[in-house]
This record gives sequence, structure tokens and C-alpha cells, in this order.
Amino acid sequence: MTATHPLVEEVAQQPSRDPHTAISAIAEAHTLAARFAEGSSLRDRERILPVAEVDALSASGLLALTVPVEYGGPGLGAAVLAEVVRLVATGDPNIAQIPHSHFVYVNAVLEQGTEEQKRFLLGEVVAGKRFGNAQSEIGSKHVRDHATTLRRDAAVNGDWVLDGEKGYCTGALFAHWIPVLAHLGEGGPLHVAWVERHADGVTVIDDWNGLGQRTTASGTVRLAGVRVAADRITPYHLTFERPQAYGSFAQLLHAAIDAGIARAALRDAATFVTTRSRPYPDAIALYDVDGAAEDPLIVRAFGEIELQVRGAEALLAEAGRAVDRARADLTAESAAEASLAVAAARAATTAASLEASSRLFEVAGTRSALASDNLDRHWRNARTHTLHDPAAWKVQHLGRFAIDGTLPPLHGQI
Repeated sequence: MTATHPLVEEVAQQPSRDPHTAISAIAEAHTLAARFAEGSSLRDRERILPVAEVDALSASGLLALTVPVEYGGPGLGAAVLAEVVRLVATGDPNIAQIPHSHFVYVNAVLEQGTEEQKRFLLGEVVAGKRFGNAQSEIGSKHVRDHATTLRRDAAVNGDWVLDGEKGYCTGALFAHWIPVLAHLGEGGPLHVAWVERHADGVTVIDDWNGLGQRTTASGTVRLAGVRVAADRITPYHLTFERPQAYGSFAQLLHAAIDAGIARAALRDAATFVTTRSRPYPDAIALYDVDGAAEDPLIVRAFGEIELQVRGAEALLAEAGRAVDRARADLTAESAAEASLAVAAARAATTAASLEASSRLFEVAGTRSALASDNLDRHWRNARTHTLHDPAAWKVQHLGRFAIDGTLPPLHGQI
């Protein structure tokens, strides 16, 4: 697909706009979510990558939401972004996940970038460019263990050469820039190397074969002798040597994706029950119902799912506000409160997405299990995405805080 796709043309031909406000960003996300939903099942079934849809997301201006006003963006906060991501995920959670690292690495530039780096890289974002990621390493001991290293460039004094292999590189295939997490020198501190997607030595491999989130293209990035100028390297480790909301911001967006999956599953269950499900004979005999949607047991089940999804959405919204409060006045206490609020949201959205996507079949009945309807994609998406960070550890940190006030760790995964 190219920029001539009708979806991209429609967004691109809109009149030139000022930077988004919170109201316009949410309205735009509503519109795009409805369009993305139309082809989400087919894309999942046939594993059609959403190239045009991601281009439309870029053209909408939503990927620049968190760029500060002084760098040409609208400077909107985490709470607005979380709602935008949640809405996009109700249309297609694959599309919502693809720019996750984009927003996180915009944050990385703001946290530790030089003024020149901020002006250049954030200018790229305002111009519609996308950041991917090359962070995790599949062969490592754990998710925070990295072997990829920047070594001195023997040919250019002061510059560096990058070698390594990264996995789970969501967004890299669609990116213009790939931020690579690497040690600066052998065993040195972690830094971000800003590498152009098509630079010499960069290979992005679409080898992702997950059972869910099938079209995120979260595959492998190989780096072989990639030259990196000194002014395209940003410290990463320094962010975690003080109170920070970097990790809670990243986790918040994961929670937003799960909340969107939960709402989409509930929506599709309601559509199926009101249009295709048959009532159970006992419901006809005892309550004289005309359709499955009138069965009191089904109505109660929908009420229970709705309650759980609403609770998760409310915790997500409060977590977004907590992250914004922390970023406005960053202290050990405000950073901890943001992490705990996001931990609660992540635990709740994990449960809600799995429950709603599973109980979909309970309320919709036998017909909903037909492979042709592909309703199992909601559960597959939820189960796959919620594996990013175990919800049990979110609950663990909440429990320690409730017992004795222990603050969560600063490693950036809570």
C-alpha cells in the first residue's frame, strides 16, 4: 500500500490544521477508530499489515500530541494520549500498539536529549515521521538485560559503530527512525542510538508470528556495522537515577490498549447478541422472550462485563491524571503515586480485556464460535498483549505499598 490509498488521501486532503486540542484529538481518534474497525478482522485473518492505516494515523497529527508547544506540537498530556490510544485500540489494537514506542521515545528525547536533538527529532515528529524501537533482546537473561553495544568508530573520530540483534521491535517496520537501546562502550551505561530506518547495516525482519496482535510486525532488527554520529546518541540510564514518570507513562499506554480491546469485545458481543444469537428455550418458556438480548441471564452477564470494563476505564483515566500530576511536579512521592495508579490500571485492564473477550462467547452462544466471524481475535489480542508485563507484579507492588508504604522500584516497568 502507498500514500494513494483512499484512507490516507482522505486524511491528507483535510484543510491544514493547527496543532490538536484535547477535544480535537479525541474526536479524531473516534473517527479513525471507526474506520480502522472496518477492516480489522480481515487484516487479522489474512495478516495484512496496516501500512495505509498507520500512514493515516501519521497524517492525522495524533502522533505529535505530546510534543511541547515550543517545539511545534500541541503539548498535550498523558491523560489525553491514553484516551486517544484507548479509542484507536477499540478500532484495531494492532494499530494502537504500533506507535507505542514512538510516544515513549518522544519522552526519551524530552528527558535526556540535547537542545539540538530535541529540535531535530521532535521536528521530525511534527513533520509526520515515526519512531520505532529496537530495545528487547530475545536471547538475554531477562527483559532488562542487553548485549548490544556502541563501539568507537575507527574511521571517524568521535563517532560510533553499532552491532546487535533486537526482538519484539514493534513499530520498527513502519518507522522512519529506530531508537536502539545499547551500551555506550563495553559494559557502559545504556544509551539510545537514533538510527535511520534505511541506514546501511539496518535490517528489519517481519518475522513476528504471535497468536494475537498479528499485524503489529513486532519482529527482529539486525544491526551490522551501523555508523552512528555522536550527536545522534542520547543517555538513557540517567532517567532512572532519579524519580521519573517515564516508566509509568509507557505502562499507561499499554493499559490503554488493553482497555480498548475490552471495550471492542463487549461492543462486538452486543452486536452479535442483538442480531444473530438465538434465545435459549428455557428463556422463552419462563420469560416469554423474543430474542437472546432479552434473556435475563444474558442481560446480567452483560451488566457484569460492562461493570468490569467501566471500572478499568475509570482506573485508566485516573492513572493518566496521576502521570500528568507527576510530570508537572516530579518528586519521589508523585512519581510513586503515578506508578501505583498505573499499576492498578494495568491490572484492571488486563483482567477486563481477558474477561470481556472470553465471556463474549458465553453471552453470544454457539454461533459466535464460527471461525468465519473471527471473534476470537479479541481474546488472542488480549492474551498476547497482556503478556508484556505480568499483572501479578503490579498487584505485588500495590500490596507492598498498602502494607507498609514501600514505594515501587524506579526501573521503568511500573
